[in-house]
Amino acid sequence: MTQNSPPLVLPPSLSRTVAALQDKDRNRLDDTITRLHTVNGRLWDTEDRVRGALLSAAHVADCKREIDQLNAERNLLAERADEVLGSLADAGRADVPLHTETLASVVDRLSVLTLRIWHSERAAARDELARRRVPALHGQREELCAALDALVSDVVAGRRRLPVPARFKLYGRDDAAPAEIKPSRRLRRVLAFGGLSECGKSTSAEFVQHTCGAQRFKIGFLLRQAAHREGLADPYALSPRRQAELLLGELNRFADAHVDTELFTIESVHDDASIAELKRLMGDALQIVYLDASFAVRVARSGTQAQAVAAKDEIKMSRGAHQVATLADHVIDNTGSIAALRARLRRIAAPPASTALRAATPYGLGLPAALASATADFTDAVRAYGPGVRLAALAGSPGEGNWIAGWSDLDLLVIAEHEAIGRVHEALEQYRTALGSAASLGPTLVTPGELTARRLTPRLAFVLHQLQQGSPVLHAAPGLGLPKISRGELAFAAVRELPQVILTMRRLRADAGPTTLRQLYKHLVLACRLLLREHNQWESGPDRILAATSRMPGLKALATPSLAEISSAWRDGEAELVLKPVTVAVDQLLTWYAAQLAA
Repeated sequence: MTQNSPPLVLPPSLSRTVAALQDKDRNRLDDTITRLHTVNGRLWDTEDRVRGALLSAAHVADCKREIDQLNAERNLLAERADEVLGSLADAGRADVPLHTETLASVVDRLSVLTLRIWHSERAAARDELARRRVPALHGQREELCAALDALVSDVVAGRRRLPVPARFKLYGRDDAAPAEIKPSRRLRRVLAFGGLSECGKSTSAEFVQHTCGAQRFKIGFLLRQAAHREGLADPYALSPRRQAELLLGELNRFADAHVDTELFTIESVHDDASIAELKRLMGDALQIVYLDASFAVRVARSGTQAQAVAAKDEIKMSRGAHQVATLADHVIDNTGSIAALRARLRRIAAPPASTALRAATPYGLGLPAALASATADFTDAVRAYGPGVRLAALAGSPGEGNWIAGWSDLDLLVIAEHEAIGRVHEALEQYRTALGSAASLGPTLVTPGELTARRLTPRLAFVLHQLQQGSPVLHAAPGLGLPKISRGELAFAAVRELPQVILTMRRLRADAGPTTLRQLYKHLVLACRLLLREHNQWESGPDRILAATSRMPGLKALATPSLAEISSAWRDGEAELVLKPVTVAVDQLLTWYAAQLAA
């Protein structure tokens, strides 16, 4: 039924008779009649559309084909309704009068009359003829309901026979699809890859699938699925608009069934007209990516003769494949390096977003006065470099509020254009000099392009996530766009990072001594933090991290001294006093970890 259309109300005698049916038959009949009324509403709307605004010949043809399919569905539903309604008839004698139509035919006429009354009442406010027609239509409905009730009574009593319900209509089912289709709210983002032969469409879609978690589809597959679902013989014979509706319908179905999927790719776009229609339907949720490369480059990549590539190009160009470039949101020259291609694809698939960053002065991070002063001088220096330096932040313990003098490092993140890195080096040298022996400085320098291309180590991804969650920054340029890092991404990053941390921890354990205590303890905490991420637990601070890890299934409690005790012993030159419990905890974790992977 169309939006706000009236429900179909059956006359009382028929309603009572239907209510007496077995549950299975009654539910089947209710569903069939409801669908029949819905189809009649769609038919009315489609016929209005084809008679209304000026349409192209292709759109008129599509409407006519849709009317054919709806009429075919209408007749099929009427036949199904008659399969149940026919069971109401008393076997009776063969010589009782034969009625001219089946019960479902009368119900179908009642449905159409209900729609006619509703549309006439809506038009009555502006159309005098429609206003005068409304009372007569209500009279017709009363007469039809009375006649239907009388017919039901006669049929049930055996006083009247019904004709064979089969209608043998010959409506074609080769070319219809629902009208007014819109993108599902769960269909968030689709990348459509176009280009000529051997331009890199499939390779690009595969890269986006593996690195961004996209669901990958071939356009031909989607159209074949839609054709099978709609009973179409050849979806390629339809107008571009209808093909676009079929594609969107299939994407909607998958998105609604897989609500966690954020990104889809479709390939290969060879028809400029249908992809233009799909763009009109989807707007910016569809991003068209056209991959371009010279003929010579494409021949070299193909490993075949130039004639073979040219023949495939000719077929694609006959469908408008080369015209897709004029419609594309992104045109990529795919004759350069793989690194450049993949960087561009990552920016398209996961564009950077403006992040509301929390600024703080070094004096608000809990640093000693001398360190805070040196940090403030460094911040002033890089800020003076202008837009070349996009961000500076202290990561780790200063951002988490648990920096400890004589124990913690100063982990510094600087995002700067490559051309500004030399000046950042100068500022870092001055920073180190000002820090002296009070703290060790560990800078991470990265360019904006590396970030937006998501060339990220797991550690860098975690720092970016911390900034998104409100960890303070020392300096951020206006309009800075950063890649959005989800907890899910960090959990997968933990899977990749943890093996290296475990290997390093084993090496440090083999050389365990007072001089390696600090590194051994930090790797123990890092390994536990990564394990917790895999279990969707997001603790901060070494003491809380170790306590949470101690609750892992099958792991004995890690009885390590507190961070304050360990750092104090380290600063006082008494590392051997806390070394034993740290190595015991490391051994416990390594034993447990090995058992988990051997199970």
